[in-house]
Amino acid sequence: MAEHSESHVESAELRRSPKFAAFFGVGAALGILVALILTFAFGDGQISESTGATYSQSQVFGFLLLGCVPAGVALGGVIALVFDRVLAGRHRTVRIERERVEESD
Repeated sequence: MAEHSESHVESAELRRSPKFAAFFGVGAALGILVALILTFAFGDGQISESTGATYSQSQVFGFLLLGCVPAGVALGGVIALVFDRVLAGRHRTVRIERERVEESD
């Protein structure tokens, strides 16, 4: 059996990029933590001035989650974009060598 190999060399730019999903996840967790802190700081069962209703701490926590989690995810995305722009300036060119080997009968 004879082998035939074919080699091809090209160059490519290599740059680092942040993992956006990790930043979104940390932002969401931060939003949950802020909502929890605000719930215990302000959600003590007082009567609402605008509606006259009394909301439990779990209801206040749910309402705060509706605003804090998306804000945290957005903040994480903005931070990831800033890191991406900062790291975009640092890139290097690498040499890639591809080799294709075929066996012939």
